[in-house]
Amino acid sequence: MGDVLSQSEIDNLLAALSSGEIDADEMKTTEDKQVKNYDFRRPSKFSKEHLRTLVIIFDHYARLLSTNLPAYLRKNVSIEVMNSEAVTYSEFSNALANPVILGIVNFAPLEGNIIIELAENIGYTIVDRMLGGNGQPLEKTRDFSEIELSILERIMNVCTNLLKEPWQSVLPLEPRLERIETNSQFAQIISPNEMTSIITMNIKIGTVEGLMNVCIPYSCVEDIIDKLNTKFWYSNVRVHDKQAYHDVIETAISRARIPIRAILGKSTISVTDFVNIQKGDIIRLNSKIDDELEVYVGNVKKFTALPGSSNDSYAVRVTSIIEEE
Repeated sequence: MGDVLSQSEIDNLLAALSSGEIDADEMKTTEDKQVKNYDFRRPSKFSKEHLRTLVIIFDHYARLLSTNLPAYLRKNVSIEVMNSEAVTYSEFSNALANPVILGIVNFAPLEGNIIIELAENIGYTIVDRMLGGNGQPLEKTRDFSEIELSILERIMNVCTNLLKEPWQSVLPLEPRLERIETNSQFAQIISPNEMTSIITMNIKIGTVEGLMNVCIPYSCVEDIIDKLNTKFWYSNVRVHDKQAYHDVIETAISRARIPIRAILGKSTISVTDFVNIQKGDIIRLNSKIDDELEVYVGNVKKFTALPGSSNDSYAVRVTSIIEEE
């Protein structure tokens, strides 16, 4: 119910309308602000910044899946992140179908587990492709057999191992698939009222589309929640990438083979002498026996050296290093 105006307030409002201080049409078009109720008993522990960072992490994860899964399914796989939201675990579990594919993943070294949910039609498509079919889901829903679950477990292990790289900038992880459940009642890993972050991804295998949801409980990432912000994430990525490039460049340079040549001397002869040169002829150089030789690294004069021998091979002994500005 709206606020009740007193008689004096009504008179003041009518007077303002009559004098033109308030436009009646403008008042009609004014919309009420939408206010969202906040439940203090179930506070949202994931901020918008946390959810945005999770989207960035799982964008990387989606690219890895799109690159690696075609090697197993022998079909084009396209995956993209649709959105992320914070909900209670009960809301997530109540929305699950039956049967469903739930991968319970140990998120070591963090405490607790996360859940990777795979749509039923995507599960049947994966099984069909792994067994040599065209990759079509079943027309009628039924439970997964033990053989089908074994096949899905192999693919879920691949998906689990690919979680390491996207999370590397936040925390080095060693995720491990503990088990696969097809009934949400057997996947009660946390309290129903616990807040979770749900990252939804759309998977397209050939012409078949379905969803993959990753459920991350707040209690699992509570110890690193301060690192789930874009400022920390990007700064850490830049530092990591800079060090990685530095190491790669240093290794590549250290293995590079560079030609080194020592110039005994130089001489100039005519074309006629060059044409008529015979074995045993002597070419006079512009350097003396006791002169230091110029040593070039590539095309840069870098050292001076004296000629000699080492183990029956010609050699030079460096006498000075030429420093260039």
